[in-house]
Amino acid sequence: MAKVEKKAEKKAAKRAAETTSKNPKNYVASVGKAFAVLQSFTSEAFELTLSEIAARADLDRGTAFRLIQTLVELGYVQAVPQSRRFRLGLACLDLGYTVLSHGSLRTIVEPLLRGLVPDVGDAASLGILDGGDVIYLARIGAGLDRHKMDRRPGSRIPAYSAALGHVMLAHLARDEQVARLEARPRVKLSERTLTDLDGLLARLDQVKKKGHAVSDGENAYGLRTLATPIFDAQGLVIGGLSVTVDAMRMDLPAFRDQALPRLMQVTTQVQDIAIKSGLTG
Repeated sequence: MAKVEKKAEKKAAKRAAETTSKNPKNYVASVGKAFAVLQSFTSEAFELTLSEIAARADLDRGTAFRLIQTLVELGYVQAVPQSRRFRLGLACLDLGYTVLSHGSLRTIVEPLLRGLVPDVGDAASLGILDGGDVIYLARIGAGLDRHKMDRRPGSRIPAYSAALGHVMLAHLARDEQVARLEARPRVKLSERTLTDLDGLLARLDQVKKKGHAVSDGENAYGLRTLATPIFDAQGLVIGGLSVTVDAMRMDLPAFRDQALPRLMQVTTQVQDIAIKSGLTG
């Protein structure tokens, strides 16, 4: 299983490189290799050895070593003390927060999310799509400590496995839906996770008709989530909002009845402000 997933990850990375490198004459290979090193790290694999980085970035050990040492000097990678492992450095965090804090929906949404927690849910979030992932831009939470879920701003989750991902994917063209769903391996995060491509596409059609998405333990055991899309003035999806509740707090019908009207109300407010502010996808 691990070998299959690694092969799929490499294929996805190569497809991404082929897609983004539209003009080979303007593509700087050394810069691409440096970013391949940085992108080797994930929330699941946050500490890696030289050999693991080289394999994930599809580089030889010598090239990977020189790139790592350069990135260490610049602060984008740091060595883990008393080990042969490396992790991302604080300079990456600085860049991430610069993107998240400037001209984004985050400053608009956070005060509104606070109105949902803990009144109608235990957590409320704002996310955007990035390839096959959802990136969290804002998260307000209370009472979900026992689930040990990392949903800080800047963290990622697979879009195929989450209501927040479904509600944004649902409003894309079919070919783009397929491309994003195929951008990363689809593995079961719980026994309820839907991974079949045809099944996911059918789910997205349902989500688009309903105007919201529901997840009941699909992304993580014991959590229920509702999500709604945010559109810009051109009707393009630019983000999504979600509210999550511990399954022990209430059943799904009660959660939907109580939380969905409030979530849709907040979504309308956010969308109106976003359009007036000129934010686009």
